[in-house]
Amino acid sequence: MVKVQYEYVINCSPKVLYNRLSTASGLAEWFADDVRVQGKRYTFVWEGSEQTAEMTLRKENRLVRFTWVDDENLYFEFRISQDELTGDVALIIVDFSEEDEEEETRELWNTQIADLKHVLGS
Repeated sequence: MVKVQYEYVINCSPKVLYNRLSTASGLAEWFADDVRVQGKRYTFVWEGSEQTAEMTLRKENRLVRFTWVDDENLYFEFRISQDELTGDVALIIVDFSEEDEEEETRELWNTQIADLKHVLGS
């Protein structure tokens, strides 16, 4: 497994973006078909299959990390960064990919972020 990182400019406030990254209703709008939360455990549903992750890190309007329950070494993370001069908001995604699947992982995130931008109207 290799760690990958992607950065996307998102035209919205960190607070609005954080809500879409950290709540079941926000994540269900763009990330998964359905999201169920029980405590810190988030169950993501894609085309009928489920995967469960635990929210292991969160900093209001700045960072959310989900660690997969079936492999505690793997996680995905959403970091929000705002440029002090321009005010531009960037979403930085940290994820893991099989070494020979990095291009597929990038394409998957590009599709997901396109959905997110559509939901945000940006």
